[in-house]
Amino acid sequence: MSTSRTSRRTLLGAALGGAAAATVGGLPGVAHAASWQQKWAPSAGSDGLGAFETIEDDRADSHTAGQPHIFATGDNWRFNMHMVDRDTSTDRQRQEVTGLRNGSGSNYLKWTEGQTWRITYSMYIPSSLKATTTFTHIMQMKQPGTGSSPIVVQSLRRVNGAQTIELKLFDSDTLVGRTSLDPLHDKWTDVDFQIKVGNGSAGSVRWILKSGSTTVIDASKTGVDTFLADRVRPKWGIYRSLGDTSGSLQDCYMLLTNLRGYQLV
Repeated sequence: MSTSRTSRRTLLGAALGGAAAATVGGLPGVAHAASWQQKWAPSAGSDGLGAFETIEDDRADSHTAGQPHIFATGDNWRFNMHMVDRDTSTDRQRQEVTGLRNGSGSNYLKWTEGQTWRITYSMYIPSSLKATTTFTHIMQMKQPGTGSSPIVVQSLRRVNGAQTIELKLFDSDTLVGRTSLDPLHDKWTDVDFQIKVGNGSAGSVRWILKSGSTTVIDASKTGVDTFLADRVRPKWGIYRSLGDTSGSLQDCYMLLTNLRGYQLV
């Protein structure tokens, strides 16, 4: 099966622009005069890892023979995870990128309190990247810096033995939505994630997954806390615990392509 995605998301990008004023991202309480404006449209082929604010590739230097674990290949960004990889906390593994960089230096986008942002992209999850009984996060929203908990996590989780993909508000353990992972293995899935950055009950999120022309899930939560301090920064990659009890851990990878960022203005 080919894992190259060169143009399918062109239609999604056009739809975002055309439908923005009417739908306003489906987030309640936003003025209908607002619209989504594209702020980030990196290319794996030309921007490579320069598309991101930081790169967390084997930061404990645990597996030099496997480096780089994160790299651009064709139109995709690839994240490799090997069973021998270890993070600085040795009970887990992490290969992730953070942030939305435009150009070089400190020219990256900062999501601050009161703003509303939208990320769209396509992800390829092979059958080797399985859901686990402990955490396996493939996207996070976090406050930059060490020691802070995630705000939102998109995770692969075993629920009553079944493989699922879910979105949760981390601190409150609030489930936004969950659906079966099995039908999404070994194919491209389109992700549309929207967040209003708000403290206390001022935040909201929406999470849409599409497989081809089929909407797999469209779930949202309002009146939730999506802000800790400073700003919110997205992360992508594979971040998983070694405490899984289902025997699901193995060498694996994930592909991302057509990453786009929009701000509601």
